[in-house]
Amino acid sequence: MPAEPGGPGVPRPDITFAYGAAAGLAGDLLLGDPRRGHPVAVFGRAAAAVERGLWRDHRGWGALHTAVCTGGAVAAGALASACTRRSRAAAVALTAAATWAVVGGTSLGREARAIGGALAAGDIEVARERLPHLCGRDPQALDGPGIARAVVESVAENTSDAVVGALFWGAVGGVPGLVGFRAVNTLDAMVGHKSPRHRRYGWASARLDDLAGWPGARLTALLATASGGDPRGAARAWHRDAAKHPSPNAGPVEAAFAGALGVRLGGTLSYGGRVEHRPVLNGGAGRAVEVADIERAVRLSRRVGVLALAVCAGGRLAAGALRRRRS
Repeated sequence: MPAEPGGPGVPRPDITFAYGAAAGLAGDLLLGDPRRGHPVAVFGRAAAAVERGLWRDHRGWGALHTAVCTGGAVAAGALASACTRRSRAAAVALTAAATWAVVGGTSLGREARAIGGALAAGDIEVARERLPHLCGRDPQALDGPGIARAVVESVAENTSDAVVGALFWGAVGGVPGLVGFRAVNTLDAMVGHKSPRHRRYGWASARLDDLAGWPGARLTALLATASGGDPRGAARAWHRDAAKHPSPNAGPVEAAFAGALGVRLGGTLSYGGRVEHRPVLNGGAGRAVEVADIERAVRLSRRVGVLALAVCAGGRLAAGALRRRRS
């Protein structure tokens, strides 16, 4: 592995990210999420403790909660990186461990396939029991086709949130970028929804998640368009329907997946007893989602994740080469 001009053994950030992210993504593909002591779960417990101490029905206190939790995660990543700055092997190992901890593509696929298997077997109650592991929909309000559509939508959105977004920010900021993005995404899931308790308190977390997720969502949509079964259909659905979605980041991703798979997504859904009537994505050209489309969505998600690694690592290497050429 090449070293910086400063001396042998000193890690080069671009090489460190490329090797470490590849190893970490391979670890996720082979092993899935860590079985015990998952760092994201540890962060979630810490964030919940901070919320108990800070909660007020006020945006300012919520912004403080976001700053404390996200800043703490980024600082921990920066400290760990500083401790490995003299060792190439340690720096790569740290990046690999951080990547493995923050990406979740394999667990996403496993949950989706488990629900798809239950639907294929005609066991809708098992599918309803497992759906909350994947998304926040009200499972009792969904029939079989509704569950299948919810799974495909969740696979699409979480490909951006759980894989591509993390790789993008890892390429930009190394280990602090990896853990910082996952911290932001986790906070949004915890307090960024529009419940009475979090409508004001979670505002800052939700807006920060929108900002942090913006580049990863567009990259996900682009890669889904390029690697799906119908690039023209995916591009057309993305261009025509993405802005109709209430989420600025889920819209491009779900529209591109809908076009790539040739299905219709969106429509009526229920969250926490609240019914939403969302516009249909790819409605003019797509068909209703079928159980078999869950497997197709999982395979597309995996292709997008591998391509995202290539794009992010390649971009980081190119940026490093350009910087060295200028120096």
